[in-house]
Amino acid sequence: MASMAGVPQAEAQAQRGRRDTAGFNREGYRLIEENEFADVVGHPLSTFAIDVDAASYSNVRRFLSGGTLPPRDAVRLEELVNYFDYDYPDPTGADPFSITTEMAPAPWNPAHRLVHVGVQGKRMNTRDLPASNLVFLIDVSGSMEAANKLPLVKQAFGLLLEQLRPQDRVAIVVYAGAAGVALEPTSGADKPTIREAIESLSPGGSTAGAQGIRRAYQLAREGFIQGGNNRVILATDGDFNVGVSSDAELVQLIERERQSGVFLTVLGFGTGNYQDAKMEQLADRGNGNFAYIDQLSEARKVLVREMGGTLFTIAKDVKVQVEFNPARVKAYRLIGYENRLLAAEDFADDAKDGGELGAGHSVTALYEIIPAESSEQVRTTGPLRYQTTQPRAGGNELMTVSLRYKAPDGDVSRLVQQPVVDRGVALARTSDNFRFAAAVAEWGLLLRDSKFKANATWPSVTELARGAMGDDRGGYRAEFVRLVAQSQRLAEARRGEETPQAEGSHRR
Repeated sequence: MASMAGVPQAEAQAQRGRRDTAGFNREGYRLIEENEFADVVGHPLSTFAIDVDAASYSNVRRFLSGGTLPPRDAVRLEELVNYFDYDYPDPTGADPFSITTEMAPAPWNPAHRLVHVGVQGKRMNTRDLPASNLVFLIDVSGSMEAANKLPLVKQAFGLLLEQLRPQDRVAIVVYAGAAGVALEPTSGADKPTIREAIESLSPGGSTAGAQGIRRAYQLAREGFIQGGNNRVILATDGDFNVGVSSDAELVQLIERERQSGVFLTVLGFGTGNYQDAKMEQLADRGNGNFAYIDQLSEARKVLVREMGGTLFTIAKDVKVQVEFNPARVKAYRLIGYENRLLAAEDFADDAKDGGELGAGHSVTALYEIIPAESSEQVRTTGPLRYQTTQPRAGGNELMTVSLRYKAPDGDVSRLVQQPVVDRGVALARTSDNFRFAAAVAEWGLLLRDSKFKANATWPSVTELARGAMGDDRGGYRAEFVRLVAQSQRLAEARRGEETPQAEGSHRR
């Protein structure tokens, strides 16, 4: 959904092992250049495509559980924040989502303000979802042999199988050295046949991923259900190496295939050769979502608990544009979404791709703001000869949030707008949604060792999160607090290892 300019060079840098961890040096991540503060006079608009992916969080958890800090570029802040459910209100009007905004001092820099924008998709009971036409596209190449790859894939799809109804259909395409159909389209009522096909899969051979993608989309098109959920679900470590395998070629293939109205879900598995960058791009360009399955409980979260959001799209090409009031805001920084940024003119261009919102999914975006009255210096475009830089008052409004979206089968976008006013609320008086999302963002700043972390500390993350647990269904927030503690231990251990070396170097 974001512009792909500069990606090949960025990926090359990431592939060369930027902050590599031993044993993970074949994993591929896109280089992330953090968003800078932009002055409002020169850059009044911030535009991006929404992101409901949460792959980064479970991948970071995998590193931490293995006793090591994640590579910096594995940490995508928006995906950490969007891993969690937030108690946003259900939509009440004609639009299939609600918009909630909130503002308070930024926990890691109280001189700045933190703006919280929450979008809640319409919640639907699984049994009320339209009929599904699903094609499981499963990588059975030799690289998928490990226990956390194909064996876990089988368990994950077994969980999804139990959710299928008689009106749903499933086909299975597998690929290794070549692609083939392991199961012709079969009713969800015939679970034994589907389960037998899943259990019979075994790994072996090289990875002809592109051939499998083409065959899976062909089956999905042949069984297309008008008004239904037509989707390819790809399960792989992303290590394609036969036929079309470059990222650019695979992305172009997916972009062509999505024109059929078939959506794409990408499920990443495994370690060592896990190709995060490649799979993220495929999901983005395939009008779909991306999750990393590190354990069976994550498969249950993605494919059972969040089945509606994972499998059924209620709005596509969703874009956000924020206009800031220079009378109230000197500069702003979008936290995360670096891979989803759009040009300002892309917002109203219905030919430009955006993000997809699934049933029941929520999307959260955070802006760090420097107030207009601040004496803090920010980079500016300099004085202009022909343009006025005199701000209009704009009342108490700090910014206006505009959102465009299309119906899942539509081609023309609809515009929704909502102004944001700073009501001077103290951090302690904000909602659990605000404080918990802020805690996750602060954690991400520390994991990335961000130059914008200011006064962020591990204890402050823990304190903020513990005070905002809310109704922790599934125990995900409690798990987060444990991961913060693990992060702190690993960071302190690394610092202890680096300090003697630095001192020795200085003495020499």
